Amino acid sequence: MTLAEKYSYCIQKFEEYSPAPKTELTYSSPFDLLVAVILSAQCTDKRVNMITPALMKSFPTPLAMSQASENEIFNLIKSCSYPKNKAKHLKNMATMLHNEFHDEIPDDIDEMQKLPGVGRKTANVMAAVVFHKPAMAVDTHVFRVSARIGLVKNAKTPLETEKQLIKYIPDEKMHDMHHWLILHGRYTCKAIKPLCNRCKITAVCDYFNKNRGIFDK
Repeated sequence: MTLAEKYSYCIQKFEEYSPAPKTELTYSSPFDLLVAVILSAQCTDKRVNMITPALMKSFPTPLAMSQASENEIFNLIKSCSYPKNKAKHLKNMATMLHNEFHDEIPDDIDEMQKLPGVGRKTANVMAAVVFHKPAMAVDTHVFRVSARIGLVKNAKTPLETEKQLIKYIPDEKMHDMHHWLILHGRYTCKAIKPLCNRCKITAVCDYFNKNRGIFDK
């Protein structure tokens, strides 16, 4: 099986059991989503979804959040990871978004990364979800799962993983593939103990076939 055929097989199987994948972060506007994605760094979507309702009710716009103190933001997000740093990022992001971008999130990935707290992963998420661009955001799940399956080879960084993935994923499937890999990593191909007995793509998975003797015992 060629690498292109492996990608095609995975896309077909993911499509069969998850035809309409989407982010598990809850949001009602692009600004909501940007805040949620910044908060989600090294934090679960479940925890972020517990935090954002009160946060966005208090500071629903970039202007409102920019006028808040870091301490006010901190008190609303303190149950997430690294709340002090994220409070600073959110205030500074909102300030720049209001002052320099007139409250409009730019649709260009490089422009988005000028916003405090917005790295390439966050920018790619926004580009894909909000602007429907063929962007591949690589988080810890995408990085791990794509390597385990064998969709990427010897990638040492998220950027290397991204570059390999976008070579073989059709533009129209990029958004879905991002979510498929995340959900697969979150619920099936777990970091500590992957649930290979429930996996639909073991036929082409490098990790499973390399360790098949273990699973057969």
